Amino acid sequence: MTANEWAPNPPQFQLSRWLFLRLVGFTYLLAFASLTPQILGLVGADGLLPIEELLNRAEEFFGVGAYYELPTLAWISSTDSALLAYCWVGIVTAVFAILGLAPIGAFALLWVLYLSLTVAGQTFLSFQWDVLLLEVGLLACFYAPFGLRPSLAGGTSPPISIRWLLWALAFKLTFLSGVTKLVSGDPTWSGLTAMTFHYQTQPLPAWTSWYAHNAPIWIHTSSAACMFLIELVVPFFALAPSRWRRTRTTACALMCVLQIGIAATGNYGFFNLLAVVLYLALLDDATVSRALPTTLIKRLDSENSTPEPRVWRTVLPFVTLVIAFFSTLTMWHEITYRHPHPEWSNQVLRLVRPARSINGYGLFRSMTTVRPELVLEVSLDGTMWREHEFRWKPGDLHKRPTFVQPHMPRLDWQMWFAALDPAGNEHWLRVLITKILKGSPSVVRLVGENPFGGERPRYARLAIYRYDFTTPDNRTMTGNWWHRQLMGYLTESVSLGP
Repeated sequence: MTANEWAPNPPQFQLSRWLFLRLVGFTYLLAFASLTPQILGLVGADGLLPIEELLNRAEEFFGVGAYYELPTLAWISSTDSALLAYCWVGIVTAVFAILGLAPIGAFALLWVLYLSLTVAGQTFLSFQWDVLLLEVGLLACFYAPFGLRPSLAGGTSPPISIRWLLWALAFKLTFLSGVTKLVSGDPTWSGLTAMTFHYQTQPLPAWTSWYAHNAPIWIHTSSAACMFLIELVVPFFALAPSRWRRTRTTACALMCVLQIGIAATGNYGFFNLLAVVLYLALLDDATVSRALPTTLIKRLDSENSTPEPRVWRTVLPFVTLVIAFFSTLTMWHEITYRHPHPEWSNQVLRLVRPARSINGYGLFRSMTTVRPELVLEVSLDGTMWREHEFRWKPGDLHKRPTFVQPHMPRLDWQMWFAALDPAGNEHWLRVLITKILKGSPSVVRLVGENPFGGERPRYARLAIYRYDFTTPDNRTMTGNWWHRQLMGYLTESVSLGP
């Protein structure tokens, strides 16, 4: 079968599923690979928020219900070795998913492992792309074909109901990202001025963010308008009937362009890739075949497939209805989040909340207009202070912002939230200072190089500054990417004593 023959009527999605599942597996691989070197510093025994302490508190508070509220393999073992094992098993399983080996079992295990680490990660794994990966991964379990090495292209067609759930998720993610900006009442979004702040106030700017920030105002206004067009109007075309190939392809292209633009001017880990992968599920085989080599398509077409068991075909409609109901309810809650909801709907959503796999989304619903930045200062004698630079977040005014995605530096990201809400993050910020003074290897690796080389600092404190991008003229004169103004000190000088 040639590429041109992958255009049957009605449209087929075997090849589309083949591509989608492998890209989801690749995204899982990136997520686990990024988390592995960080997990011990974040929630290990000597980390910032040890998972064992959370589990002990949860058991005291919830009793047996703690296992339901916090579904994680860490209940079996939360040692450092176990946390690393969960990450490495996730990496290996993601490779299995990419190769198409036992896909249903592979995606089910990936979902369990990532859910376990998301729960264990606490505030450091509470981002919307973490739960989006869980939601996509859950649907992948039902979208994947049967068999130890099944054909992901020819043979059995993907379940139509799950395909529509994927399309609905693409709609939900994109539409909610737009509508929540409007219902939030944020004047920067309604006035189309949000982009004049976004590039310098986002969590981890890149060097391109500086250029975008210094672009003419009309570019910021028009880009905000285009964003609203893509987020509020285009998602409806993603729900077009399967025969409307050009409509769905156009919707996919426009939404992908938005994600590429976001990725080109900031660092959002694997989020943009995951969103693009989800959008690619809109494409049928005739469209996908144009991007794949003919030899690959012929090989896939020659593979054997394993028919779905009858019980599976019976279960899928029930699963579809349940997921659709809860997903619709989450959408309603997000759109009306400024208003109280009936208690029954709150109780219903509490049933599925621990699984973190049917979610509402609302990216940047309120725009941050100033950038407070926490700076960690350390000293040997309490008099002469040096800044303890983080690897990725803004610090040194002369340091060029860099791209780090698809890696997600969790601590650097969380420092942005901590600067916006120091009181809400005090519980781990003070632990951070203590670990730096103690020289905890796993935490020091997260932060970066000790400014005193091999000599451990004896004093530490957190200063808070306001950071702004420099203007082109100022950068020409100083060479600085940032300028800053001291706002005060979040902590006094802290020492562990002699």
